[in-house]
Amino acid sequence: MKQTAESIKDRFLKLGIDVPEEDIESRLDELITKFKVPSNEAQRSVTNYFLKKYSIPKNEFYARQAEPQLTKITDILENGQWANMKVKVIQLWENTHESISQVGLLGDETGIIKFTKWQNTELPDLEQGESYLLRNIVIDEYNGKFQVKLNRTSSVEKLAEAVDVAGGDFTPAARESELMNIADLKEDNQWATIRGKIVQLWENSHEAIEQAGLIGDETGVIKFTNWASSELPDMEEGKSYLLKNIVVNEWNGRFQVKLNRASSIEELDEDIEVGTSTFTYFGALVDIQTGSGLIKRCPECKRALVKGACAEHGKVKGEYDLRIKAVMDSGTSTQDALINRELTEELAGISLDSAIAMAADALDPGVVLDRLKHELVGRYYTVTGHKLDRYILVESIAPRVSLDGELLEEMLVDLGVE
Repeated sequence: MKQTAESIKDRFLKLGIDVPEEDIESRLDELITKFKVPSNEAQRSVTNYFLKKYSIPKNEFYARQAEPQLTKITDILENGQWANMKVKVIQLWENTHESISQVGLLGDETGIIKFTKWQNTELPDLEQGESYLLRNIVIDEYNGKFQVKLNRTSSVEKLAEAVDVAGGDFTPAARESELMNIADLKEDNQWATIRGKIVQLWENSHEAIEQAGLIGDETGVIKFTNWASSELPDMEEGKSYLLKNIVVNEWNGRFQVKLNRASSIEELDEDIEVGTSTFTYFGALVDIQTGSGLIKRCPECKRALVKGACAEHGKVKGEYDLRIKAVMDSGTSTQDALINRELTEELAGISLDSAIAMAADALDPGVVLDRLKHELVGRYYTVTGHKLDRYILVESIAPRVSLDGELLEEMLVDLGVE
């Protein structure tokens, strides 16, 4: 907070105005600590307060800043930090959210970072492969990773000289990415080429997404998304493909891959064996976790909303869905399992429409979760599906009404009971 206060003070000093640092820090502390305002919003609010107090027009304040001190990507260390950067646009991502103008990746000689340009900034669009001087941008942190936000006070200046990017030229047309095993895809924003078999295609109704599902090789399975704008051919479940120049993305600690305009799909004349393609687990369903029952998903990326907001697209009008995040216990181990809408409806005898009606009558979506817990917790099930990170993505689930003698004996042996 002290560093942020010093930064604001320095900006006013450039206009010949000495704002007491303790006043700045006091206001920042009140907003951030007392009112829980995000750091970047607090910084903007405090800056605007002193602009008004000293009768300084905002346009004049930002226009009269001296030639900016440049920040390298590797030197970004603080959420809410203001910065000026010389960067190259490595990639522009597909975006359909009305409040976002552009989103993608920026790079310099020290690293790569995600950026978002809001629609209300009225800034010119950035071009993939071009280099820019970006002034008055704000650093934001989400899930332990920094990203760049362009706002109304930011400016964009196209550079004649290209900015060098760490690791060479990341423009896919000039650089073919490395062939990697799926198990080794563990770096956010990484370019890669993979070979794999389409394990599963998911039902998708969003016009921006052509296909989504799971692809696997001998080392594991990963989710993929193929954007409609990529204009790539559709893939078929059960067939094997070589996917070139895809981008690895991390969300909530899990990695997935995205195909874009720079990607290519080549069908392979081989049947790739998928490692741990199916996984079977038997045990008691001992808990149904928060985030289960009647939930809402982002209509664009299908992520579950948290307090009405999507981590990628902000406040959106969500679409209802049913799911169960179950914890199962075999007596010797525990296993997390994700059960989709269709299986949840079948298992609990409740449809999505009836769940919505229940929640509306009670004015509380929590009644659906309570119903699921009452019906399912404490019962034994055999689940089969693909293992992805700590979860089994359940494809089939069968209740076990009674335990046969052989299975009971095996369980007792596992438990060390004679």
